[in-house]
Amino acid sequence: MPITLPELKDWTFSVDIEGIAWAVIDREGESMNALGRRPTEELAKIVAAVEGAEAGEIKGLVLMSGKESSFIAGADINEFAGFDTEDKIKEVVGETLQLLDRIERLPVPVVAAIHGYCLGGGLELVLACDWRIADREEGTRLGFPEVKLGMFPGLNGTVRAIQAAGPVDAMTAMLTGKMLRPTAARAMGLVDQLVPTRHTLKWAARKAVLQKRRSKGAPWWKKLMLKQPVRGLLAKQMRAKTAAKVREEHYPAPFRLIDLFERYGDDPARMKRAETEMFAPLMASETSRNLRRVFKLSEMLKDSAPKDGFKPRKVHVVGAGTMGADIAAWCVVSGMQASLQDLDAEQIKKGLSRAKKLFKKRLRGKTAVDSAVARLIADPDGKQIKHADVVIEAIVEKLDVKQNLFAELEAKAKPGAVLATNTSSLRLEEIAKPLKDPARLVGLHFFNPVAQLPLVEVVRGEGTREEEIGKACRFVTAINKLPLIVKSCPGFLVNRVLAPYMMEAVRLYQDGQPREKLDQAALKFGMPMGPMELMDMVGLDICNKVGEELDLAPTSGGKPDNVLATLVKQGKLGKKTGEGFYVWEDGKPKRDAADYDDAELARLGRELIRPLLDEAERAEADKVVEDADHVDAGVIFGTGFAPFRGGPLHYRKTENAAPAGQAAA
Repeated sequence: MPITLPELKDWTFSVDIEGIAWAVIDREGESMNALGRRPTEELAKIVAAVEGAEAGEIKGLVLMSGKESSFIAGADINEFAGFDTEDKIKEVVGETLQLLDRIERLPVPVVAAIHGYCLGGGLELVLACDWRIADREEGTRLGFPEVKLGMFPGLNGTVRAIQAAGPVDAMTAMLTGKMLRPTAARAMGLVDQLVPTRHTLKWAARKAVLQKRRSKGAPWWKKLMLKQPVRGLLAKQMRAKTAAKVREEHYPAPFRLIDLFERYGDDPARMKRAETEMFAPLMASETSRNLRRVFKLSEMLKDSAPKDGFKPRKVHVVGAGTMGADIAAWCVVSGMQASLQDLDAEQIKKGLSRAKKLFKKRLRGKTAVDSAVARLIADPDGKQIKHADVVIEAIVEKLDVKQNLFAELEAKAKPGAVLATNTSSLRLEEIAKPLKDPARLVGLHFFNPVAQLPLVEVVRGEGTREEEIGKACRFVTAINKLPLIVKSCPGFLVNRVLAPYMMEAVRLYQDGQPREKLDQAALKFGMPMGPMELMDMVGLDICNKVGEELDLAPTSGGKPDNVLATLVKQGKLGKKTGEGFYVWEDGKPKRDAADYDDAELARLGRELIRPLLDEAERAEADKVVEDADHVDAGVIFGTGFAPFRGGPLHYRKTENAAPAGQAAA
């Protein structure tokens, strides 16, 4: 009698003529698979059916996905809000742990056939299987991103990953949260077998079941590293490397994972129990809630772009300075063709040279680099304009020059192409005035360095057509950036909010606060870089210009003197000239040795950040972006504002909600 489970909604289950059971996850109404309560409960029914089958009736179980781009992309983050206490978390986790243990104990081979994203809880599930097969397609990735959400793997993935890959590779994967290509996952042991494409997965899985394939786990020499004193030395090295990147007070999860490994790494049973005890408080913490909020904000920005329609493939950039050349290079890294135009042929040459360095850093193999070089075209005469889907201007910030350029571009660009300016200070409405169709112009404000900062402000002028905004957002997501739609106004959102923070740092510096103390206070608060170092990196001339444009030039004791303007007049512009607030040597600022009281740094950090919070509230009131969530998203992804605090407006609420006399931590 055939085994069927007709009540399933997120899985399909069938047993073929050879006795192989096929369980295919395809979550109803979702574009990607996630391991939520219902799919987990349905998987338990499937496992029960296999457990209850008569001897010989089922020869093996294969887990696959019916989605185009995901195997299982992790746990369902939308359900996390309901797990607000440690007891609730332990209860839900405990049920899933029992399920994975049952899968591990099944008497028949269990094979995972992986295509697309296999992350977090999805990877923990496949590690409970006997044999793991992945295809080599570009869209297939494996990894443990939990640390980016303020947690570590909580479904005994810490133990199973170490058993499969050994302590160094497994801990590195969990501590960094990086997504792994299938070849890298295979090399470290998280995957047992690779096949060329998703179309060969089913045949390979069938063969693995019939051959009763079972993973051998990490080799003996890797397992030796679980013993003391080696394990203790490894933990010490991991702790030092992690501390060099993040502060334990801000991001405790990686440090708790290292503690777990150091204490119990050689005892799987104890490590499994301890994992749950250490995981629950992390998941219930405010840090994790805020980092999950940041993840949702990133998804919100991605959803700004229409799902279909405009498909940009060719980009033309006018202006081969640092910003223009880097925009063109990033488009090529993202798979597009880009052409670069400038009046100065030497400038184009420099841009192409810098782009090749980016290609070598970001792309794998000589073939990929050579292909990228071929797709970046030097075009001093603008011959490629007529072929471009997106035309971006990144020239000098002079209104008349931009106006004349766009009059030319409008005549040469093909119908339907996006016309965009990268201006950071001029109003779109003024730039668009000479155009026959001024509603066509949009702003695409990138941030420097282009390759590192994920945000692009999509600027809507007073008359900009919504269709153009939608196409611009599609372009931004196509180059793997986050689009934030902003109103055309001085500073847009990010510069408007960041400038008061930087000018407050200048004011405090003028009033006698040491530069090192100001930078340490910002780091103590959770900013990725101190304001003095940041201004040196950006360029003091640029910071001074923004301060003047927004009428924020600092004064000292009511006097009009301005140390920032003075340094600019002296030609001390920061890193690019070798001296600004700091003297720079070998690309790094020379700092005076200084040690400050933690409580004083915390107080100063709150004082430093207050103008940023105030301006964020004003930007929300002025409707620079859609709402408070968009303000928070823009400031986090555009400035690096402490992600674990959930955004400036979210933080301000928690600050105001703190008991009287007690500032938010």
